[in-house]
Amino acid sequence: MNANDARHRSGFPGLLRWTLGLVMLAALAAGLQACTNAQAAPESTFVLLDGSKKTTADFKGKVVLVNFWATSCVTCVAEMPKLISTHQKYAAQGYDTLAVAMSYDPPSYVVNYTETRRLPFKVIIDNTGEVAKAWGDVKLTPTTYLVNKRGEIVKQYVGEPDFAALHLLIEKLLAQS
Repeated sequence: MNANDARHRSGFPGLLRWTLGLVMLAALAAGLQACTNAQAAPESTFVLLDGSKKTTADFKGKVVLVNFWATSCVTCVAEMPKLISTHQKYAAQGYDTLAVAMSYDPPSYVVNYTETRRLPFKVIIDNTGEVAKAWGDVKLTPTTYLVNKRGEIVKQYVGEPDFAALHLLIEKLLAQS
């Protein structure tokens, strides 16, 4: 190996880090832009555990948190008490929570979890995966969307949200007419 080869080999990791940095920066910029331009929540039909159905249109006029989760997801289970307390804190003010169980989650597990934890909000079983597909082809859990009273997605979280910041945003959205 000559000196020129050594220079090229040692420069490759630096170039790779630089390129990855640019890609990550571009993705971050795209994500920030997406957050500033609210988009309409997708028209969806939600099948609740009791078999009843709700649509996206049923929640217009409310601030709604749509949380995609699974009983097998450690982070989902860990954040659930915070979702419960958030729901209880704001429900009387026009806030609602939809917990959408992923299609791969066995319905019996979802029912058992919901009953034993006494979840106070609407739980949806997305048997076909159509709801997850409509909401950006959700694959990672938890993925959560916050929707304003006009039915626009104002924030998306992948992973557990910062609940203090989420509460501030919920309060801001509830105060809007």
